Amino acid sequence: MGRMPHATERVSIRSAGRPLRELRFLSDSGLSAARCRGDCFVMSWGFDYLIVGAGFSGLTMAERLTTQSGATCLVVERRAHIGGNAHDRYDDHGVLVHTYGPHYFRTNSKRVREYLSQFTEWHPVDYKILSWTHGAYWPFPINLNTFEQLVGRPSTPEEMAATLEKWRVPIASPSNSEEVILSQVGRELYERFFEGYTLKQWHRHPRELDASVCGRIPVRTNRDDRYLAEKFQALPAAGYTRMFERMLAACGGRVKVLLNTDYREVLPQVKFKRMIYSGPVDEYFDFSEGRLPYRSLRFEAESFTPEQLVSREPISGKKGFWQPAVQVNFPNDHDYTRLVELKHATGQLCENSTVIREYPADFGPGMEAYYPIPAPDSAAISSRYKARADAEKSTSFLGRLATYNYYNMDQVVALALAEFKKILGMDK
Repeated sequence: MGRMPHATERVSIRSAGRPLRELRFLSDSGLSAARCRGDCFVMSWGFDYLIVGAGFSGLTMAERLTTQSGATCLVVERRAHIGGNAHDRYDDHGVLVHTYGPHYFRTNSKRVREYLSQFTEWHPVDYKILSWTHGAYWPFPINLNTFEQLVGRPSTPEEMAATLEKWRVPIASPSNSEEVILSQVGRELYERFFEGYTLKQWHRHPRELDASVCGRIPVRTNRDDRYLAEKFQALPAAGYTRMFERMLAACGGRVKVLLNTDYREVLPQVKFKRMIYSGPVDEYFDFSEGRLPYRSLRFEAESFTPEQLVSREPISGKKGFWQPAVQVNFPNDHDYTRLVELKHATGQLCENSTVIREYPADFGPGMEAYYPIPAPDSAAISSRYKARADAEKSTSFLGRLATYNYYNMDQVVALALAEFKKILGMDK
């Protein structure tokens, strides 16, 4: 196996005919940069594993492989930072924000919680969401408080359950997202909270989407107004990025990270036994089975000073905030789907606040692939890619994009931990 490169060594990637660009090389001893123009090349390196992507999948695998089996890993990340879509940062106003939209960590898995707790302390959160429609804020997901606001008087769980029974559309086996909601709450609540939001988010009608899309959202007849149902709900106390940095630090000198780099550019210069891949599966196979559909996002941030926030107190209900909850959905108003004020969830003590509007967007060149689209047409294509991925004996496919599954963060970590055990068994 080739030698491990030194952290401060010049890093150049062959990029014939491309304009000057910067590549960043991250290791346990710091970050250095190198610039490359024209025909540059990286010296031949050798690693046990080439890991494509520095998100939850890639960094979990890197930490396990280096600390538990003594392997060496090269992590190659296309973006200029680690953490994937869970990356967070402090903006120019000192507010901790999630760069690629809110990432509400939750899990029922003791194994996942204990694993990640090696690298972070936790800030417990009950994620509270509101929906703005018909000129008012509504508790969401639908619960007894929502029902009482709808009928305009106090009610009981029994009355709500009986009323929903009358409103439900009898569908024995819901086959799509429209049917699953109609079968739970009927048409009025479906149109008020679900139909418009889903059309904006997915650019498809709910009846064109798998039942799991809207079926993920609970409907309750009690006063539990938490957005999520998992037993453990919390955010990394110092943020996701700090947690990921600690995962890398645990690897010591056995992991190297190349940022701002497409893995295909280093393939000719890197020797490895196995690849861990977390990018888009159709891209890995050069779109040979067709292009998979994805949804993308655009974010628009707006920050406010303490003086500006004073006028919002009658709406937010407390000092230092712009809106009354961490997330407000807009199913029937505006082009954006939601407005997020993360400070509600992080508990950060900061006089300023930042809200981020999230606009769904069609995926295309130059756009990030955020969401696989769970629908019959995409399932047909993804099944062909899955068959090809299963046949790749020297590559592991992990994460949302590589498996084309709408996984939560804890599920991605659990799958990475399981894959590590599988690989460990194969290598013995």
